Amino acid sequence: MTEQNPIFNLSVQTLPFCLDLLPPAACLVGGAVRDALLNCQRDYLDLDFVLPQSAIETARKIANHYHAGFVVLDATRNIARVVFKQGTVDFAKQEGESLEKDLQRRDFTINAIAYNFHQQKLLDPLEGLKDLQTKTLRMISRKNLQDDPLRLLRAYRQAAQLNFTIEPKTRETIRDLASLINNVAAERVQAELNYLLLNQQGSYWLTEIGKDGLLKYWFSTINEDTYERLGKIDKTIEFLENCLEKKQFKQLLNLESQANIYSSSIIQRSKLASLVSHVPEKAEAELLNLKYSRNEIKTVLKVVNNLPWLKKNQGKIALRQLYFFFLEVGDSFPVLAIFATAFNLNIDNILSLINRYLNPQDQVAHPCPLVTGHDLIKHLKMKPSPQLGKLLTEISIARIEGKISTVEEALEYAKIYQDFQEKREK
Repeated sequence: MTEQNPIFNLSVQTLPFCLDLLPPAACLVGGAVRDALLNCQRDYLDLDFVLPQSAIETARKIANHYHAGFVVLDATRNIARVVFKQGTVDFAKQEGESLEKDLQRRDFTINAIAYNFHQQKLLDPLEGLKDLQTKTLRMISRKNLQDDPLRLLRAYRQAAQLNFTIEPKTRETIRDLASLINNVAAERVQAELNYLLLNQQGSYWLTEIGKDGLLKYWFSTINEDTYERLGKIDKTIEFLENCLEKKQFKQLLNLESQANIYSSSIIQRSKLASLVSHVPEKAEAELLNLKYSRNEIKTVLKVVNNLPWLKKNQGKIALRQLYFFFLEVGDSFPVLAIFATAFNLNIDNILSLINRYLNPQDQVAHPCPLVTGHDLIKHLKMKPSPQLGKLLTEISIARIEGKISTVEEALEYAKIYQDFQEKREK
């Protein structure tokens, strides 16, 4: 096994526990080693140790010493987790008779580098360091990808995460094994897709995944238009960031002041809407199949359902229609606005709708009733009924059309409207 001196700053201070509690043969493996070599800082610790024996016992001992959380993840494979405030530490018994055999079972060479804290040595039997230096994602073996087909998707996710390229032979193997992705649990597939939907490089890699044949098992209408739309969503976000005030832009994306724009669920759902079928029933089936939440499905379906109407009526929407439009789309509007722009709808019209949505005083997008149902019951002697709700709606519309502006005018309008309706019924 190749041994090298550490060329990165991974010291015992990284550990949330004393090194004396770690057996001499224990090695840190996987993403934590890779990220340290790449000088990537993580806010939350996620450490994985491989031990030749006593993995669960070691985890329990450390947890007891620090009064930390402890859970056995897999008793058969001897895997346990210790939960600290600053992160989690997993301990697993090595698979095979040596650490090298264990590393050979992993997905990509860059994730098969180990580090021994006691010896302060990097262990790199598969030359993952070379691939880190050339920013290359290279499979360890075809069989390893077959054994866990989720690794097919992880290749693209890690390429996006690290800004790496996928080595040609690895890419060819992924294409050849693409049909295996259909055997992976939907929740695991969704997790990988969500990362890409929330990554700045995600649109590019989602397009590559689609071209390599891994998305068609989950989304029935993936085609070149899909890929073009994904790219346009990124351009739309850049455009909106430039033409809106910073506060408005963050408000539209529902972001905290310092948050990365690509952490926005608005962007995630805009891109998700690009992947699904344009037929609402099929779109819902695809999202249910991938175990998305009811709230996520509801948002995407509002986009799919309302886009045709918005496209048909752009530039000539009466205030009354706008009132019902905003009432229908609700908090899903930002997703629809981004998606509609990517669909080449008139940008001036979309910006006009965005300005209404972002203005809390706008009575079309955010109606604030002049009167309540209780007021109508009290002043007009009305009884609670569906008619009461309809009358309140008409009052709100009369207000945005400039017909009324005060409580007194609203009550007078309600009486006239009620009398008119009663005469019509007679």
